[in-house]
Amino acid sequence: MYHKPVLLTESVEMMQINPGGVYVDATFGGGGHSQEILNRLGSGRLIAFDQDKDAHVNSLSDERFKLVHSNFRFISNFLSAEGCGQVDGILADLGVSSYQFDKEERGFSYRFEASLDMRMNVSQSLDARKILMEYEEQELYRIFKEYSDIKNLGCLVNKILDVRAGRGFDTTLSFVEDIESCVPQKKQNQYLAQVFQALRIEVNDEVGALKELLVQCVDLLKKGGRLVVISYHSIEDRLVKRFINSGNFKNEIEKDFYGNIIRPFKSVNKKVIQPHSIEIQENNRSRSAKLRVAERI
Repeated sequence: MYHKPVLLTESVEMMQINPGGVYVDATFGGGGHSQEILNRLGSGRLIAFDQDKDAHVNSLSDERFKLVHSNFRFISNFLSAEGCGQVDGILADLGVSSYQFDKEERGFSYRFEASLDMRMNVSQSLDARKILMEYEEQELYRIFKEYSDIKNLGCLVNKILDVRAGRGFDTTLSFVEDIESCVPQKKQNQYLAQVFQALRIEVNDEVGALKELLVQCVDLLKKGGRLVVISYHSIEDRLVKRFINSGNFKNEIEKDFYGNIIRPFKSVNKKVIQPHSIEIQENNRSRSAKLRVAERI
């Protein structure tokens, strides 16, 4: 299976599908969420996005469906080209698919020998090796500070600078060996996952793309339309939570003359929705998932 959809029933039910509505799956992947949306649609339309060309082999044969080969940060342009003024719902299942993690040559995992790639869109020039070989010291500090919970940043960055001044970087496993002296003995997997996460987020500008998507959703969603987002780490979840709460990423609350809060969304689920134990048992990668839902005011 390309990717087992996480929180499938919960996320699609929270969209409150109108059979004649227009919906967007911003992260098509294996097509699990898209298929469930189509199952609930009547004469409506579904437009899905995925920048990874490998995901397009999963495209669904349905006249109500269209799959766009693009990053979701360009959602407004493509929806406009499709003649969609506003839509009834947008779903985004963020992060990396199981296929991308398990496809050794893509370089997303520290478990396999592969080139230091990590690109979701393989046509772009920036990859993980280029970051490790070319980023200035302060930029390396920035990405590992902003996109991970690593504490010994000095050790990690200095080791990267030492290695690239010598033979340089080659593959994922050799990189793991290169930074071995910085890895806590009892937290190897957690530490390496954080390192690879930070590099992946920077390679694909995941934070920038998410911010652009959220901002565009304000104008793209009809009044009463639903925004449904599944995130997998605190960086994404914090951005989503703040934007739903305040309409900005600093969580700065604005009020009108009468003291009413000015914001484009209202939160549907005050408490974040997480997978049940059964789903986690069946799909361990769902364990960190958090679902937030907002309605356009």
